[in-house]
Amino acid sequence: MEKWYCLHCHRFQELDIHSPFCHLCESPLVIWPQKKGRSFHLDRPSSLEKFKAFLPLNRLETKLSLGEGNTPLLRLYHIEKRLRSSFPIYAKNEMVNPTHSFKDRGTTVVIQKALALKIKKIGTVSTGNMAASTAAYGAKAGLKTFILLKEDASLEKTLSTGIYGANLIRVKGDYGELFKESYRIGKRVGIYFANSCDPYRLEGYKITSFEIYFQLGERVPDYLFVPVSSGGHLVGLILGFLDLFREGLIKRLPHFIGLQAKGCSPIVQSWKKNLKEIVPIKVPQTIAHAISNPSPPAGKLVLKLLRETGGEMLAVTDEELMRAQGELASLEGLFCDPASATTLAGLKKWYRLNRQIKPREAVLVLTGTGLKDLSPVKEREKISLISVSLSGLEEALTSLAI
Repeated sequence: MEKWYCLHCHRFQELDIHSPFCHLCESPLVIWPQKKGRSFHLDRPSSLEKFKAFLPLNRLETKLSLGEGNTPLLRLYHIEKRLRSSFPIYAKNEMVNPTHSFKDRGTTVVIQKALALKIKKIGTVSTGNMAASTAAYGAKAGLKTFILLKEDASLEKTLSTGIYGANLIRVKGDYGELFKESYRIGKRVGIYFANSCDPYRLEGYKITSFEIYFQLGERVPDYLFVPVSSGGHLVGLILGFLDLFREGLIKRLPHFIGLQAKGCSPIVQSWKKNLKEIVPIKVPQTIAHAISNPSPPAGKLVLKLLRETGGEMLAVTDEELMRAQGELASLEGLFCDPASATTLAGLKKWYRLNRQIKPREAVLVLTGTGLKDLSPVKEREKISLISVSLSGLEEALTSLAI
């Protein structure tokens, strides 16, 4: 029978989709691991089918899938050359998921569970990526969907959510309070708000860890760089590698490095001060809106898990992440959002400080596309654009081709 468990204070709690946090310490709950001896089915086409034994799903409705998962692990040869790296660098390209972000992995498990529980109305609180993902999968499943958008959600993200026919509500006010209120109101009006740290979302994120393991030839990467907002994604990735460890498939975990933008880095600040609690940021100031969470609900758990697994947190400036965004696009053809670019910016910063370390490889998890937030690109001065007449085209091309 499925059980919910608090990794922070080691307590079981009754399953309640409207209350996915520990009553004692307020950390997000996780699904208690099932018995050992689980197996993979790598011959199956969908990611859920391949790893179903590791998910809290008794059965799968494959017709609800939009083709999420099975994303490529790409070697960044030009980045390696630019950095004069002594080790391979890879990007796990989550931008090729159906709604162009990693959120689809969590949403597909949420939808499967919602249908199993005969839930008719779902929702989420989001800055953008999770909004589009929930709206798309809600449409596919025929569920009535409600999206509570952060006040400063970009126009691109708002439009890419509204097209799916969901009920969009832009909410003014404190984001942390909105997060809490969604559960209270959702329980009263019968809406399952599957927010960033929902236990079933975390289960979906585990699959990324499994895929990386197999794509590297059944071993774990030495270093894994991950953007951190609420903290749920990183927790899910850690849970995935812990599952592999429990099954005896790996003997160690990756060195997890969580990244935040300096202008909104509450977990990094607590990490540096060796605190166990998160001190909220009053006024976030960063262009990386996807990770500008001033009071991350899984922050305390992230601190605990990183300390237990030997990981760390780093912050990068907006200038550093914008430069990294440009390098990923111009050198590797990967146009990610500013949040994803923190991984390369963080790798560069970490590498400058740790030249003596010789890892076998590093993996950057690129969580979302740059197409949903074009404001940083509009400010970039390096985009090459000239205007010529048709009669002057040959001369222009000739001069540029030299």
